[in-house]
Amino acid sequence: MISPQQFQEELQLCIQNALREDVGPGDYSSLACIPAEAIGSAKLLVKEAGIIAGVEFAQHIFNYVDPSCQLTLFIPDGTPVVPGDIVFQVTGPSQSILKAERVVLNSMQRMSAIATKTHGYVQLIAGTGAQLLDTRKTTPGFRAPEKWAVKIGGGANHRFALYDMIMLKDNHIDFAGGITAAINKTKAFLKARQLDLKIIVEARNLDEVQEILQAGGVYRILLDNFDFETTRKAVALIGNSCLTESSGNINEKTLRAYAECGVNYISSGALTHSVHNLDLSLKAI
Repeated sequence: MISPQQFQEELQLCIQNALREDVGPGDYSSLACIPAEAIGSAKLLVKEAGIIAGVEFAQHIFNYVDPSCQLTLFIPDGTPVVPGDIVFQVTGPSQSILKAERVVLNSMQRMSAIATKTHGYVQLIAGTGAQLLDTRKTTPGFRAPEKWAVKIGGGANHRFALYDMIMLKDNHIDFAGGITAAINKTKAFLKARQLDLKIIVEARNLDEVQEILQAGGVYRILLDNFDFETTRKAVALIGNSCLTESSGNINEKTLRAYAECGVNYISSGALTHSVHNLDLSLKAI
């Protein structure tokens, strides 16, 4: 996983790029009709039930736009909310509040949607011992906040990107000349580069699971699109040799059953790629 410092740098880049995209050379609407010295306040209003996320990120955004903006927090990240709730109040230069408004709302609506979906999934597998993971199926340029939202919702983060973990999937295996070849080449690469990275290998059937186990040195085996019966057989075959992860065909109807097969992790791209933004608004007061 990436370091906390790297994660903070990613968040900063997200803010910088979002403001570059949205504000550009200036918020001319505000500059045209709002005096530079005007001070105002606004409240973050909830219009739809869910799990709120992105409050701390919003603080970063306002601080980046104008450090003089002050937030009064009423509801922290990870809290269930209902229509009518006020999450925070921001006070500061009116131009600055308006400049940050859309980036704050876009971010919090998306993050809250992800946290809400993650929370629902986590509840479905409660008591099974399986841990819910996200994937790299995130919005380009917005990965750090989306993965943050998964953690706020009670899930855990898979690898952040291509550089912080080795994950040999079907195409890597096929291009490399098979599972054993791919694993052996990976071990040699890591040793030559003096890289300490965990290795996950995808299996498409039980024969591939057996071949991965024979090759050894693997942190986790990804059971991709296995049915329930084959997943149970794979878990029994793997035993304590390494950790297990189910992926593919994961939804509200199948999630619990996969968890009950005994896997350590379940990864779902739907946490970040299939959500409906939570309805929030920023209202002047």
